[in-house]
Amino acid sequence: MIDSVSLDDAGPIARDLVAAIVRDAARLSELDGAIGDGDHGINMSKGFRLADARLGDPAPDLAQGLEILGDTLLNEIGGSMGPIYGTFFGEMGQRLGDAGRIDRSSFASALLAGTVAVQDLGGAAPGDKTLIDVLAPALAAYDNAAGRDDSFAACLDAMDVAAGDGLDATRDMIAKVGRAARLGERSRGTTDPGAASCRLLLATLADGLRQRLQR
Repeated sequence: MIDSVSLDDAGPIARDLVAAIVRDAARLSELDGAIGDGDHGINMSKGFRLADARLGDPAPDLAQGLEILGDTLLNEIGGSMGPIYGTFFGEMGQRLGDAGRIDRSSFASALLAGTVAVQDLGGAAPGDKTLIDVLAPALAAYDNAAGRDDSFAACLDAMDVAAGDGLDATRDMIAKVGRAARLGERSRGTTDPGAASCRLLLATLADGLRQRLQR
């Protein structure tokens, strides 16, 4: 198993991210309907489809693809999710582009930059029932695995598991920020839609990179 992936080889992963959101748009909107406006999947799908058209054929390398995703989401989606995901992918793309290849270290740097930027933008903390409840544990698990000198693939595995656990944990939380916060205790027992889309996107990133590491 190799320990890094070229940005060019990883380029198609940007389209995998689009496909994942489009495929699960109805589920994401259904989750949002329980505590919000019910349009999370619709808006996400709209933005990702627009980005897909801008990726071109063939798709650019992954760093450029993530920056295109970020720029499109930042400028084309209303509400809170456009700026949040636009910032996340824009930061990740910039960091990966600086690295040249994607390996354990450069991915850690990109994930950290994206997570910190999202926290700074939205002001959410772990336990607030947002996508931070997926991002924060995913980042911590990845860093812990890297600290043990685990392989890049094993770090991605750890991130993926922690992201799933983080998503599950949102069901028992009370929303403290965003539209769902107005529900108070009534938000308990529901899965946060932003956390669900974040978990889906991290899983898609991890799957795409692991497949290429195994070649």
